[in-house]
Amino acid sequence: MRTYIFLLFAFLVGMGTAFSQNKQNANAFAFKLNQPIDLDGELDEEIWLDPEGWNTDFMQYFPSDTSLSVVNTQVKIAFDDNNLYIAAIMENNGPREYVSTSLRRDYRGQQNDGITFVFDTFNDKTNAFQFGVNPYGVQREGLLANGGIRSEDLSLAWDNKWYAEAKIYDTHWQVEAVIPLSTIRFKDGTQNWNVNFYRIDSHTGERSTWSPIPRNLSIISTAFNRKLIFEEPLRKNSANISLIPYMAGKTSKNYLENTSEKFSPSFGGDAKVGIGPAMNLDLTFNPDFSQVEVDQQVTNLDRFEIFFPERRQFFLENADLFDSFGSRQSRPFFSRRIGVDIDSATGQNVQSKIIYGARLSGKINEDWRLGVMNMQTATDEEAGISGKNFSVVALQKKIFTRSNIGVIFVDRESLALNEYESIFNPNEYNRLLGVDYNLNSADGKWTGKAFYHRTFESKETEKPYSFNAYILFNDIHWAWSLSYRDVGEDFNPEVGYVPRSNYKRFNPDIAYLFYPNSNLINRHGPKVEYEGLWNETIGTTDRDINLSYNVQFNSFSTITLTQKNRYVYLFQDFDPTRTGGEKLPAGTDYKTKTLQLEYNSNPRNLFLIKLEAETGQYYTGDFQRVVSEMGLRIGNKANISMNFNYARIRLPEPQNDADLVLVGPRIDLTFTKKLFWTTFIQYNNQIDNLNINTRLQWRFAPVSDFFLVYTDNYFPDSFTPKQRSLVFKLNYWLNL
Repeated sequence: MRTYIFLLFAFLVGMGTAFSQNKQNANAFAFKLNQPIDLDGELDEEIWLDPEGWNTDFMQYFPSDTSLSVVNTQVKIAFDDNNLYIAAIMENNGPREYVSTSLRRDYRGQQNDGITFVFDTFNDKTNAFQFGVNPYGVQREGLLANGGIRSEDLSLAWDNKWYAEAKIYDTHWQVEAVIPLSTIRFKDGTQNWNVNFYRIDSHTGERSTWSPIPRNLSIISTAFNRKLIFEEPLRKNSANISLIPYMAGKTSKNYLENTSEKFSPSFGGDAKVGIGPAMNLDLTFNPDFSQVEVDQQVTNLDRFEIFFPERRQFFLENADLFDSFGSRQSRPFFSRRIGVDIDSATGQNVQSKIIYGARLSGKINEDWRLGVMNMQTATDEEAGISGKNFSVVALQKKIFTRSNIGVIFVDRESLALNEYESIFNPNEYNRLLGVDYNLNSADGKWTGKAFYHRTFESKETEKPYSFNAYILFNDIHWAWSLSYRDVGEDFNPEVGYVPRSNYKRFNPDIAYLFYPNSNLINRHGPKVEYEGLWNETIGTTDRDINLSYNVQFNSFSTITLTQKNRYVYLFQDFDPTRTGGEKLPAGTDYKTKTLQLEYNSNPRNLFLIKLEAETGQYYTGDFQRVVSEMGLRIGNKANISMNFNYARIRLPEPQNDADLVLVGPRIDLTFTKKLFWTTFIQYNNQIDNLNINTRLQWRFAPVSDFFLVYTDNYFPDSFTPKQRSLVFKLNYWLNL
C-alpha cells in the first residue's frame, strides 16, 4: 500500500508540469479615456460608437462547442485613472421575453439571461473576479477560486461597490458598467490581465464564451482565459478603505426554559482595508449574524454529522484560501466551528458570542498568497463555556502553470476560568499543522490533490493524522478518478470537519459520455463507482458499488438512474430511524441493494421540479424515500417553492418503523431591485419541530441594508411555542 501511495503522489506532482502550453488566441484591448463615462445604459459615448475594438465571435459552449454562437455578442473595455468601463451588446434573432428568476442581486443559474465578465488580475488562471448583469440591470459579483473546476468554486457572497445599467430593445439588450479600480486587487503598474466573457441566452438555450471552453469542463473555468491589454499601465490612485458599521436589536423568549430576553440594542461593525496591491485586512468588532438565512433542514439517515456550508459574510471573502485545504470529509478548518460551543449542563450546541475578529488575506505577489485570521469568543460562566481564541495561518505558493502547494496552521486555545491560572488553559488546546498540494493542469484535463494533516493536543494520542491523494482526468468522453484516504485513530481537528476517524478509504470511478446528433438529448453515458472503507481492527466497515446512467437534454433537464450495492458494519450501536427506538447492536453487518432515480426539469420553465426517489433494502428491513423540490416562478417578482422529504422505513421488531416527513415551503418576493421578502417554513417530525423564518431586506444604498427577521419554533402537534425571536439590523457601507 505504501508503494501505491508514493506512486500516486508522484503522479500528482508530475502531472503539474504536463499540458503546460495553451493555444495562443486573440487578445482584448482596454482603451484609455480622458474623461469618465456617463453611466445611463445608453452607449452613446465616442468610445462606444467607434466600431473598432469590440470583442466578438463568441463560441458555443452549450449545446455544442464546435461552432460560433447563433446570437451575436459584443464586449468593449475602457478605463481611466479611477474606473474600469464595460459595454456589452447582446443581439437577438427578434423581439422576445427574458428570463430573470428574481430581481435579487447575485442571481445564479443557467436559466437566467445574462452577460458575465471574468477578470484574472494576477494572470494565475486560478483566481478571478467575476461581474455579471442581466437584461433588467440586476447585478452579481463573485470570486472564482481553484481554477473554476466546479460550480462550487464560484462564491457570489462577496459584495462590493460597482455600478451597471441595462437597456432592452427589439433586436438586442445592452449593458454599461463602471467598476472602480479600488474594488479590484491588482498589481500596481500592470499592463495586462487574463479575461473572459460568457453569455447565457434563455431563448435559444445557448451558453457561449468569448474564449472557447470545452463543454466537458465548467463554464467558469479560468484555464482558457485570454489576455486583456491595457493601453497604459494601471495605477493604484486611491486607498481602498471601507467602514461597515451596524446597529441591531433583538428580543426573544424561550418557552421551554421559561426565559426571555428583553429588547436590547447592540452596535458593532466591520472594516475592510486594502494593504498593498492585493492584500485585504478585514476587521470585525462585536459581529452580528442575525440576518443570515437559516439552514435548509434535511432528514438524517446517516450515522454521522451533516455538513452545512458557511453563510456568514465576514468569513466569505478569500474563503478559498482557508477552506481549500483538505477535502470535503476531512477539513482542517471549518469556520462554522467559531461562535458555537457546547453547554456544559445540557451537552447541546449553543451560540457563543464573538468579541472580535481580524483577517489578513490575499496575494503577496503573483506566486504567493497569504491568509491570517484571529478571532476571540466570550466566556459564559452560567453555561460553563470558556472563551476561545482561534488562530489560522494559511500560506500558498503557485507552482507550474496553475498548481499550488500550501501550508496551514490552526490553533484553538481556551481561556482559563480560574483567575489564578495563566490566560489560556494549558490543558485545553487543539492545534493542527498540514500541507496540501493542488494539481490543476493548464488545459484543465487533470486535477488532483494530496495532503497530510496532523493534530496536536495536551493528551497523548495515537495516529493523529489525515492523509489523502486524489487524481481526476476529464476529457470530452472519458472521466475517471482515483482517491485514497487514511484518517488516523486520534485525528481530531476541533476547528475542522471530520465526521469519522480511524479508517482508510479507496474510491475509484470511471464514466463515459456519448454526444448524439439529436435535437432532444445533448449527452448521455454510464458511470461505475466503488468506495471501500476499512481499518486495521475490524477490516471492511463500508463498501459501496454504484452503477448509474445519466442523460442530459438540450433543454437543460437531466435524469439519472443508479443501482446501489452497499455493505455496512456497525462499530457502534445505531438506531436506523433516529427516533429513539431499539438500536442495532455494534458488531453486526448488513448488505443492501437499492434503486435510485434523480430528475431535474428544465430550469427555464415557469414550473420546475427536482425529484429524487429511492427504494430497496435498509439494514434489517426496507425503505422508500422521496425528496422533491417544486418551484413556481411568477415573472421576476416571486418564486414559490416546496421542499418535500418523505422516508418510509419498515424494520422488524424490536426496531422502530418510521415515517419521516420534512416539508419546507418557501416564498421569495422581490418587489424591486432593492426590496426583498423571504419566508421559509420547515416542518420536521424527526426532530419534532416546526420552524418559521421570515426576513425583510431593504437595500437602501449600495451594499447597505436594513433587515427585519422573525423566527419561531413550535411543537407541530399542538402548536405550542418553543422559542421565538425578533431581530432588526441596519448596516451601512462607507468608502473612505
